[in-house]
Amino acid sequence: MSSEAAITSGQYIKHHLTNLTFGHYDGHWGFAHSAADIKQMGFWAFHVDSLAWSVALALLFFLLFRAAARQATAGIPGGLQNFVEWIVEFVDNSVKESFSAKNSLVAPLALTIFCWVFLMNLMDLVAVDWLPMIAGLFGEYALSMDPHHVYFKVVPTTDPNITFGMALSVFYLMIYYSIKNKGLGGFLGELAFQPFGKWGLPANLVLEGISLISKPVSLALRLFGNMYAGETIFILIALMYGGGWILGGFGGLLQLGWAIFHILIITLQAFIFMTLTIVYMEMAHHEH
Repeated sequence: MSSEAAITSGQYIKHHLTNLTFGHYDGHWGFAHSAADIKQMGFWAFHVDSLAWSVALALLFFLLFRAAARQATAGIPGGLQNFVEWIVEFVDNSVKESFSAKNSLVAPLALTIFCWVFLMNLMDLVAVDWLPMIAGLFGEYALSMDPHHVYFKVVPTTDPNITFGMALSVFYLMIYYSIKNKGLGGFLGELAFQPFGKWGLPANLVLEGISLISKPVSLALRLFGNMYAGETIFILIALMYGGGWILGGFGGLLQLGWAIFHILIITLQAFIFMTLTIVYMEMAHHEH
């Protein structure tokens, strides 16, 4: 990135791992120009890049599947229909293997989670400088901002706000269906009387409470940690391009190898998030 030629490696890494943040600071609303500005914004800051890419990729998922549904035929299917049917069948089999109750929401939920998380993870394979460079040029010429202060992360799942948002949504559904199927008394009874019975109530509350809270936390942090680490490695490899032809060539080989391996990671993380969601929904529909 030409605009980053004068900054240090540490600044380069920090720049690529900072969100484009909008909020209230210094008495006005605007985009943050530094970490101090972001700190001033506090809790009600908006990570514009994460939100925009999340919505855009959700819309892409919707349009692709809508197009496949509109073009669906009982005759010889096209490539898009074949691909969509394969994904739907894969998710449907996963639901049948892990979910034994009856709930028409679970399969569409699993399909949405798998495809959406996969698309967000897939942005990790875009060259780390391309989109931030375009954002920097836009900020410089359209918003009169210093391009070094135009932060732009393109992988929504490297933002814990996004992963926790999805995990808490799953957690809400789990609690809702637990109370709906078992009643409030049944749900609270599982927390109070398992696994040691009524005489172990304090220990039960601690153990079951920790187990309950750990579900959304682990769901969110697992996805965030894996994707954040993967993006950081891509950024570190990108630094090698500034070290001359030999180091740059070696960096190119490393980047290709890591990208190929990362295809497995992004798919696996989407599958794990989907599978755990199905399992949590199964737990919500049955007694302890």
